Amino acid sequence: MNTLDFSFIIPVFNRPDEVNELLESFTLLEGDFSFEIVIVEDGSNIDCKAIVASYIDRLNISYYFKPNSGPGDSRNFGMKKAKGNYYIILDSDCLLPKHYLQTVKSSLDNEFVDCFGGPDAAHHSFTSLQKAINFAMTSFITTGGIRGGKTKVDKFQPRSFNMGLSKAAFEASGGFGVIHPGEDPDLSIRLINLGFKTKLINEAFVYHKRRISWSKFYKQVNKFGLVRPILNQWHPKTAKLVYWLPTLFCLGFLASIILFGLGIDLGLKLYALYFIAAFILALISSKSLVVAIQAIIAIAIQFFGYGYGFLKSTLALKFTKKTPEQVFPHLFFIHG
Repeated sequence: MNTLDFSFIIPVFNRPDEVNELLESFTLLEGDFSFEIVIVEDGSNIDCKAIVASYIDRLNISYYFKPNSGPGDSRNFGMKKAKGNYYIILDSDCLLPKHYLQTVKSSLDNEFVDCFGGPDAAHHSFTSLQKAINFAMTSFITTGGIRGGKTKVDKFQPRSFNMGLSKAAFEASGGFGVIHPGEDPDLSIRLINLGFKTKLINEAFVYHKRRISWSKFYKQVNKFGLVRPILNQWHPKTAKLVYWLPTLFCLGFLASIILFGLGIDLGLKLYALYFIAAFILALISSKSLVVAIQAIIAIAIQFFGYGYGFLKSTLALKFTKKTPEQVFPHLFFIHG
């Protein structure tokens, strides 16, 4: 591909303040690049139309309002409306560092792929809770290692909070499916199966706010756990033992408690060493005692939420004759 024409695709649901912050970060991007932004309002009750209008003289923006059909379908809608030949998909709770587009273009010019993903990071302005959850979601010592990085368990599967997709790849694959969450690894796997190359652009990170509370975080990671066995069923070649680690971590912890009651404390000592190591890493990376303490809570919620969801989904899919859509209807946006 000789010329890259970028279109940013951003689905939005009741988040005008987030859109304002994201669009502001677009105005600060470095480099002389032309690009368009496609905002897709997914049936919001609180829309961001006025926010978008306030940037119309500074940014090339298109705004669309449609009935609620989920983020995957909204991204597909946006890509169909976009004028570019390379789409960059962002979540509305992200902020772009100034070098983002320069980094993406340089990487694709050097080694073109039809699908890329970038990491997420915590901005200095984020709350301690957001920073703690970011650590849990991205650190190599947690399930962040499963999500992908320089060392991967499989071919890199980009995530849609920060994901690039060529127009050719979109048209060949049909875009995102109806499952949510999980629509992004499903698309990535299908693209790889179609022969398209993917890669991680490690320097093309975004600041991911994760507008979240402890309860919402548990619900999120629990859904991640529920979805993975469905993806493994759809794409058997991608099933890996490593996806069992959070479940085994939780079962091991329960076994350690039972053994402690029988006078054997080795298991709990090993878990204590793990959490001490995680605390030290979180303290070093955040330079905040509060963040480090909250990171331990976040890791515990992450492992239990994902691990329980993964085990529940695995058993449900194995021992029932129902389809994933029938077993877990809340994980699917089925259009009439």
